[in-house]
Amino acid sequence: MKLWLNALIKYISGLLMMGLLLFLPAGTPAYAGGWRFIGLLFIPMLILGIALLIKAPDLLAKRLNAKEKQTAQKGIVAAAGMIFLLAFVLAGLDHRYGWTVVPAWLIWLSSAVMLLSYGMYAEVMRENAYLSRTVEIQQGQRLIDTGLYGIVRHPMYTSTVLLFLAVPLVLGSWVSFLVMLLYPAAIVLRIVNEEKVLEEGLEGYREYKKRVKYRLIPFIW
Repeated sequence: MKLWLNALIKYISGLLMMGLLLFLPAGTPAYAGGWRFIGLLFIPMLILGIALLIKAPDLLAKRLNAKEKQTAQKGIVAAAGMIFLLAFVLAGLDHRYGWTVVPAWLIWLSSAVMLLSYGMYAEVMRENAYLSRTVEIQQGQRLIDTGLYGIVRHPMYTSTVLLFLAVPLVLGSWVSFLVMLLYPAAIVLRIVNEEKVLEEGLEGYREYKKRVKYRLIPFIW
């Protein structure tokens, strides 16, 4: 019950916060892009949350309550938070003042990418019971090298990069998209630091790096 209440409170507070970040700058609740984004994010999030609550409550608890301990990672997380904040506010302002226009076909294509990337995120969570929001080695953690982890070493980050690059286009703002281009750079810094921790503390990770060469995107990096 405590976990259920915690998840519900965070879900509702996240929904309200997102509404404020989008609709206040937009100056109107009649912001179709904002509602489209909220539907595409929060409906799958609700479904995944219920599935985790039933099948993997320990994993859900880790995802809800974890806080970064490393100073370097705290800085990266804070920077990513500022990127998100600025991108959402600018999307609302873009709608209000009509700075840019994203073609309808690209909006719907980006909506599909957003859903697919969230599906990929869910699959990563299914494959890796040790998945955490923080960079750490957990007690009893073992190396996962199958499924998506056999393609890239950090499929969770691949899914989030795809998702968050699609978000500004779903919202209908090129200005927001330009800001969100900073997010992959933050993820690269996070991965570089995380791999040092994994090499030092996770058995077999050095050999895994030799087998799976790409960190984020196959044939690129």
